[in-house]
Amino acid sequence: MTATQQRPSTSVGLLDRRRTIAPLGFNRWLIPPAALAVHLCIGQVYATSVYKTSLVAHFGASQTAIGVIFSIAIVMLGLSAAVFGTWVDRNGPRKAMFVAAICWGVGFLVGALGIATTQLWLLYLGYGVIGGIGLGIGYISPVSTLIKWFPDRPGLATGLAIMGFGGGAMVASPLSRQLLGLYDAEYRPSDSTSLADGRSLALLFVSLGVVYLLVMSIGVLNIRVPHPDWKPEGWVPKQDTSALVTTHSVSAANAVRTPQFWLLWVVLFCNVTAGIGILEQASPMIQDFFREGGTSTVTVAAAGGFVGLLSLFNMGGRFVWSSTSDAIGRKPIYMVYLGVGIVAYLALALLGHVATALFVLIAAVLISFYGGGFATIPAYLRDLFGVFQVGAIHGRLLTAWSAAGVVGPLIINGFLDAQGKPGTLTADAYTPALLTMVAILAVGFVANLLVKPVADRFHESDDAVRAATARPTDDTAAGSSRLPGTGRLVALWAVIGVILVYGVFQTVTTAAKLLG
Repeated sequence: MTATQQRPSTSVGLLDRRRTIAPLGFNRWLIPPAALAVHLCIGQVYATSVYKTSLVAHFGASQTAIGVIFSIAIVMLGLSAAVFGTWVDRNGPRKAMFVAAICWGVGFLVGALGIATTQLWLLYLGYGVIGGIGLGIGYISPVSTLIKWFPDRPGLATGLAIMGFGGGAMVASPLSRQLLGLYDAEYRPSDSTSLADGRSLALLFVSLGVVYLLVMSIGVLNIRVPHPDWKPEGWVPKQDTSALVTTHSVSAANAVRTPQFWLLWVVLFCNVTAGIGILEQASPMIQDFFREGGTSTVTVAAAGGFVGLLSLFNMGGRFVWSSTSDAIGRKPIYMVYLGVGIVAYLALALLGHVATALFVLIAAVLISFYGGGFATIPAYLRDLFGVFQVGAIHGRLLTAWSAAGVVGPLIINGFLDAQGKPGTLTADAYTPALLTMVAILAVGFVANLLVKPVADRFHESDDAVRAATARPTDDTAAGSSRLPGTGRLVALWAVIGVILVYGVFQTVTTAAKLLG
């Protein structure tokens, strides 16, 4: 009998989930940089405003028509995360991250074709639909994997990954401006009114598509799932269900039948809607709050610095607040996000116009809560439903993000349109919208208070969980028996560190104009 005949059933492809099962003794700190490699790339979606005006001029379209590109991408993020969540859990993170990298990269290339041929529908299809699918799959797959590697510190784990998504814009914004300046000699990266031509925009999309595909491939090649027999050294699972931390498992199909899922849906929807109230209007808002005699005392450059500062707090809040939730619990931290958020929005409405520094401080705190809410929700789901299909459950919950991405801007823009034209508004014009956000946060606060442990009838049996858990076959175990050395750990973190340092440096430099 030949070797092939002896082991026909154990031969699996590189992307197969069984090939990603790590050997016992694997260093789990190799996983965060793999996750960050994906999230830092897909976080570019928050940087579309850099070239939005240039796209408007190139296509001769309206602001709304170009803004739809971002809306399609965010809606597809939520839908694809919900639809493919179970597929991600079943097939493993490597295959999922590979598909995400292909969709995200191809989305940029199809978008570049649309720009080059002046076919706006190709930009909708490429960046919006295809790229949006990559966003959704790429968002949930690293998060659910990190939760399994850090059962002792799930808040820190999810904060690490989703921090990258918040920081993606910090990298993409200056990089996009610099690349446009390289491709178009007439474009001035430091001038917010400067427009890039169609050729440079197409080259930008090609460049980003290729670069992101390469960086995301680092994550694809290095991602692993823990061995079924692995657990952190010295870690003992908590048995205290009164703290909303379960040792049982709930399937995605059962999770959506629980009141806990829908209460968390409301919590996430309210937190995101309120955060978008600041993000969506950040630059014009700070200029309108400090307007004297029809002219703002905050320059365009300073307003850009404010946006950069918010990005920094958005990223930092995802890590700091989510890590804090490991110590004080997920339900209490959401009481902070929503309860203190209510006070902060009231202060912004009533006192935000008093001083620029006060306005910036309040807005930064609110945005840190916005980021923290995104980073903490996967750990909250893990506490309530277990790790069995947490990726699929997370994907379904992200439909709240899609809904908030539509509702939030409608609320803010609806109130502001009723108050007057852009460029003429003052702090008083924002009061109705800000007070509406207070009411929305209050609804989320009540929903969070109502969260209780999941009833036993929704739990999966241990046999069902074991049957669905992949185990390494003989050949995959042999093929992964060599543990990665310290060199790979250092190299991976060095690559991610350089990217993050670049983004932070560029953001701080820009934000300094606000103080100047």
